[in-house]
Amino acid sequence: MMSDKIFSWSAPPLRGAGLATAVICSLLLTAGCAPLTEEAAKPEVEPKEEKPKVVLKEVKPEEEKPTVELALKFIPQDSTTYKLTMEAQRRIEWEGPLPDETAFRGGQTSNKIEMTFTRQIQSVDDKGNAIAEITIEGLKYLSIVRDNTVLDFDSSREKDKNNPVAKLIGQSYTIEIAPTGKVTKVIDVKQARAALKGSSSADKAALALLKPNVIKERHGTLVLPDADKNQLRTGGNWSSIKTFSFGMMGSKSYEKIYTLKEINDTDSHQFAIVEMNAIPTSEMAGQLDKEEISGFSKMFDNIETYTGRLKLDLTAGKIEKYLEKLQSEWIAVDPSAGQKDDKEPAALKMTAIRLYRLEKID
Repeated sequence: MMSDKIFSWSAPPLRGAGLATAVICSLLLTAGCAPLTEEAAKPEVEPKEEKPKVVLKEVKPEEEKPTVELALKFIPQDSTTYKLTMEAQRRIEWEGPLPDETAFRGGQTSNKIEMTFTRQIQSVDDKGNAIAEITIEGLKYLSIVRDNTVLDFDSSREKDKNNPVAKLIGQSYTIEIAPTGKVTKVIDVKQARAALKGSSSADKAALALLKPNVIKERHGTLVLPDADKNQLRTGGNWSSIKTFSFGMMGSKSYEKIYTLKEINDTDSHQFAIVEMNAIPTSEMAGQLDKEEISGFSKMFDNIETYTGRLKLDLTAGKIEKYLEKLQSEWIAVDPSAGQKDDKEPAALKMTAIRLYRLEKID
């Protein structure tokens, strides 16, 4: 079972409807009120290109426990099919009576992508790095801006065959993957991008999926230990750093701590079960991000969970299943909204969710 760890901090409540209205207006601009553009169509947060920091934690496991190697293994011409789901969601809502001077009724902005792709290994170098060709076999793309659906594509639907996004089906691109799972390089994506020559919002949405940083995030979210630190016993752990941007709420970095929980043998294959629990960290947070956080986030109480679970086929050196989910909530109380009729004060609540799920299906 995946364990949860909750982090929270408090700040003085938001005072005055005028300040509440100002914050709401800023958040509404962030939530997205404009028609679908390339910015609105792409995944809500384009990941920052950064070098994940892997740090081996000092542990003292029982000496009799055998070690296992946590690493991906690649064989030329080997082919594996995965189903990937990525979701970024942000919702703003009032709880309780609304302030009289606001017409705000809340709203949700989100992007959800489900992609089925085949990864074929073309070559492997002496360090174990692989050149892999990724072919898109199926795709669902749902984009919502402030409760309005701006893109709803499903490659399995007949009516969507003429949608510009359908041009991605069957397209391929090549990447370099390290045994840690990190995508070290996007080698060639020109042919796939050339298939999308239109200027429609759907073309821009599809092109956004082919940006190098987006490709690296799609295929390299999980980072295993470096080669000199990947021999672990049950109870051993390692960590990496991940940064998210939450618009006007600023950016936030987390240390994702992975712990090897158990080793199982099934059908002549050995599997490692790993759990991840993340904690906030100041590492990799820029000065601008810190200023944004101090200007808005300190007005809110924050509660969040960021957990994950990995099933790694040690025999084949392949990810069997991987899931990680971040859910963060910011709540600010507006005392002025509850002054009339002795009602409870209203609370402004913003929820952000980031989901990543990868599963081997063939």
